[in-house]
Amino acid sequence: MDANRTVHHTKTDIMMDDRRMRSAEILIVDDLPENLNLLRKALEGRDFRLSLATNGEEALEIVALAPPDLILLDVMMPGIDGFETCRRLKKLKAGREIPVIFITAKDDLPHLKQGFQAGGVDYVVKPIITDELMVRIDTHLRNHFLKRDLADANAELEATNNELAQKNAELEQEMTKRRRAEDHLEVADEQLSLVHSKEAERWGITQFIGNSRTLEKILKEIERLHKTDTTSVLINGESGTGKELVARAIHYGGDRSSKPFIAVNCAAIPHDLAESLFFGHVKGSFSGAHRDQKGYFVLADGGTLFLDEVGEMPLPLQAKLLRVLEDGSFLPVGSTRETKVDVRVLAATNVDFPQKISQKLFREDLYYRLAGYTVEVPPLRERKEDIPLLAEHFLRIFAAEMSRPILELSADAVAELKAYEFPGNVRELKSVMERAMIECDDTIVQPRHLRLRRERTQTPPPTTGAKLITAEEIAAELPLNLETAKTLLIQRALKETNGNLSKAAKLLGIHRNMIYRHMAQTEEKED
Repeated sequence: MDANRTVHHTKTDIMMDDRRMRSAEILIVDDLPENLNLLRKALEGRDFRLSLATNGEEALEIVALAPPDLILLDVMMPGIDGFETCRRLKKLKAGREIPVIFITAKDDLPHLKQGFQAGGVDYVVKPIITDELMVRIDTHLRNHFLKRDLADANAELEATNNELAQKNAELEQEMTKRRRAEDHLEVADEQLSLVHSKEAERWGITQFIGNSRTLEKILKEIERLHKTDTTSVLINGESGTGKELVARAIHYGGDRSSKPFIAVNCAAIPHDLAESLFFGHVKGSFSGAHRDQKGYFVLADGGTLFLDEVGEMPLPLQAKLLRVLEDGSFLPVGSTRETKVDVRVLAATNVDFPQKISQKLFREDLYYRLAGYTVEVPPLRERKEDIPLLAEHFLRIFAAEMSRPILELSADAVAELKAYEFPGNVRELKSVMERAMIECDDTIVQPRHLRLRRERTQTPPPTTGAKLITAEEIAAELPLNLETAKTLLIQRALKETNGNLSKAAKLLGIHRNMIYRHMAQTEEKED
C-alpha cells in the first residue's frame, strides 16, 4: 500500500512538473527579425510563453519588470553585446537565478569561455538544430525549477525553524514567569503571614496619631469592625492616606490577630499569573508547574487578605473572587477539587468605582460584595490639626533610626506645614520629615529644612486694591541687553521651579538644552 502511494505521488509530481515546463516563460533576445521568427516558431509548438527583445537594453527592462524562466541570448548585437547584457543581468536581483543560453555563430573555446564567465549556463551554435535546442532548454528549465523548489523549501524550513525558536522562547519566558510566581508564593508563605514588630511600631498599627474629629470617627469605625469578624470592608481614600494602616488595625484588633495578614497590591500582579497567585495551582497544570503551589487565599486562611488597589484587578479574576467571598470555595488552577478557606477580605481603593462600573471595568456585584462596610480615610488637608502631631511622631521614629537626638518643630515650621496642602498625604509628610532630620544640623527644625513641593500649592489671589503689574511694566524692568535678560529670566524660572531644569524649560517655553547652552556660554564669558 505504501509503495502504491509512493508511485502515485511520483506520477503526480511528474505531471505537475510537465505542466510547469509547458507553461514556462522564455525571453528571446536577437537583433535580427528572421532569427526571432525562427526561434519563436520552434518554441511555439511546445506551448511556451514567449517574450521578444531586439537588443540588450530592452531585455534588461523586460527582466526587471517580469522575470522569465529562461533566456535565449544572441551574442552579436549592436549596442551592448550578449556577454555584457548577461553580466548586467546577473547584477539584477530579478535576473540572478535565470539560466541564460547563448546563441552564437562562433564555436571556438575562448568565445565559449567568455560566455560562461559572463554568467551563461549553455550555448547553441548557429545554424540552430531544433531538437538539440529543445533538449538544452528542457534540461536547464528542469534544473531551474528544481533550484527554485529547493530555495522555497529551504525558506519554508527556515520560517518553520524561526517559528519554533519563537515558540521555544515564549515557552521559556512562560516557564520563567511560573517559576517566579512559585518563588513569590514561597516567600509569601514564609514571610507575609507575620508582621515585623519594627514595622508595627513604625506605622503605628496599635495606635493612631492625631486628635481630629475625622480620626476619632475612623477609630470608632475600626472598633466596631473588631466585633463583626466576617464582614468585608472597603477602605476608600487618596494615595498615601494610610489605608493599609487602617486595614492592619482592623485585623490586629480582632479575633484574627494571631492569624496571617496577607497584603497584596492588585495593580502590581501580572494578569496572566493573577489566577495562579490568588488561588494556587496543581503540579502539571501548565508549563513550568513542577509542583503544587498555594495561593494567597490559602496563605491567608483563618486570617485577613488585604487587597490594595482592588480597582485594578483583572476582570476575569473578579468573577472567581466573587464566588470566594460568597461561599469561601474555589478551584486551584488545573484542579478538579474545590478548596475551602476562611478568609476576611479587606479592600482598599483610590478610584471612582461608579465610573469603573459604568465603563465595564469592574463588576457591580463584586463592588457591593466588597463594600459590606465602607471606611472613608480623609486626606491630610482635611485633618490639618493632626499634622504637627504626625510630624513629631515621624521625627521621633527617624531620630531612633539615625541614633540622633529628637528634634523639635519651630512655630514657623508648624505654620509652614499646616499651610501646605500635602497632595501626597501622610506618606509625603513622612518623606518631608525624614529629609528635615537629615538636613537639620540644629535641634530645632526651621522652615528652610522643609522641602515642600511649592509648585503644587495655589498662589493666593492679590489683595483688594493691589496694583496689577502689566506686561509692559515687566518688560520695562528687564535690561536692554538680550543675553542679560535671558540670564535673569532663566534664573527666575529655576527659582520658581526649585532648580528643576525640565520644569523651568517648560515654563519658559523652550527646550532644556537651551538652558544648558546659555549657562555654559555665561560661564565661559565669566572665565
